[in-house]
Amino acid sequence: MQAQRLWQEALGRLKSRVSDQSFEIWLKPLTSVRCEQATLVVEVPHAFFQEWIQDHFGEDLLHSLRQVSEEIQQIRFEVNENLEVAAPEQPLLPLPPPKTKPPLLHPALNPRYTFDHFVVGRSNQFAHAACKAVAEQRPRRYNPLFIYGGVGLGKTHLLNAVGHRILERKPKSRIVCLQAEGFLNELINSLRSDRMAEFRQKYRQKCDVLLMDDIEILAGKERTQEEFFYTFNGLYESGKTIVITSDRFPKDMPELEERLRSRFESGIIVDIQAPDLETKLAILRKKAEEEQIHLSPEVALFIAESVTSNVRKLEGSLIRLGAFASLSGSDITVDLAKNILKNILDEEKKVFTPDLVMKIVAAHFQVKVSDLKSARRNRSFAYPRQLAMYLIRELMNLSFPEIGRTFGGKDHATVIHACKKLRSLLQEDVETQRHLQAIKSALGIQA
Repeated sequence: MQAQRLWQEALGRLKSRVSDQSFEIWLKPLTSVRCEQATLVVEVPHAFFQEWIQDHFGEDLLHSLRQVSEEIQQIRFEVNENLEVAAPEQPLLPLPPPKTKPPLLHPALNPRYTFDHFVVGRSNQFAHAACKAVAEQRPRRYNPLFIYGGVGLGKTHLLNAVGHRILERKPKSRIVCLQAEGFLNELINSLRSDRMAEFRQKYRQKCDVLLMDDIEILAGKERTQEEFFYTFNGLYESGKTIVITSDRFPKDMPELEERLRSRFESGIIVDIQAPDLETKLAILRKKAEEEQIHLSPEVALFIAESVTSNVRKLEGSLIRLGAFASLSGSDITVDLAKNILKNILDEEKKVFTPDLVMKIVAAHFQVKVSDLKSARRNRSFAYPRQLAMYLIRELMNLSFPEIGRTFGGKDHATVIHACKKLRSLLQEDVETQRHLQAIKSALGIQA
């Protein structure tokens, strides 16, 4: 019997025994199979997928395969990083109804950020699965868990959801959930007040679960990184759970110490991407239901197709539209949405490129774009060049080597230095703040 036919028949037998969502996400996309004697080899896209499907479906799949063919004695899941899995044909809906049992309250956790309120789609399914695994099953196996992705895509939501689910299972768990900036500020205050013993006790002895958001804030802060390194090691060696979020992959943070990067890379790394159309529609329906906003399919589709950047802006657009309709007594129509969301939609249409940023910066400082790309180091060229590099990094999140190439082949260390210097100047130099604001205005970015 051909491997593909054998696999499809086995899936058909298993489908009735798993949820529709699990089947669509984990099983149906797997189509690359082959037989090696008595073993069916199934290709999967990465190691986390391999572990998850082996743990959750391995035995059932083998049982189904043996029902189809007595020749198959084993099943093996093989990682192929170049594999492109097929996308589900149907939306991952309907959404499961929220559980009636409310989550236990914790002062550091957002009560709305639970797994029940999180909409799963192709852009975030692996991050969601990894977070549930950490919260429910084998935290040590996926420790530390590092979640990265752009702004407003759901990293903080998942971080809080892990905390809530752990509290549901183990109410006495000591959870520390905070932004990296909070860790930095606490450290500074503890150093000033000579209370480092209390600080270390809080994070190393009185913590079972550390949930830290926006770890990229620690980049370039050597003393804070040192303290966090020893905190991380202490928790890890004690078998405590660590979940970290960032807007960048560890290797894309060169100002982060190598020893910290290696610790982050020693666990599971998952990313969250911008949601596809199906997921955006599901998010809008979920949010409309929660906020009791009457949202027609036509308006939902218009918003989903118009707002492409992130989930936060997507939900914010709906809330803004719902508030106006409620206060004015208007029905929510596509025309109303176009009018009320005009500023948001105009921003969504803007496409920034390195060339555009360089042109605006060059015009502002009355220099040529070729001057920005040149090797000339006098301040009249170096300062605008550094500001342009910083802006490109901020607006497009390009890697440092990519930015260097756009500036005539500059070394990535030059770009790192430029971004670091601009961040420092923006904290204290009013003139730099004014220059940046003027350039952003010229780019059509509202303050």
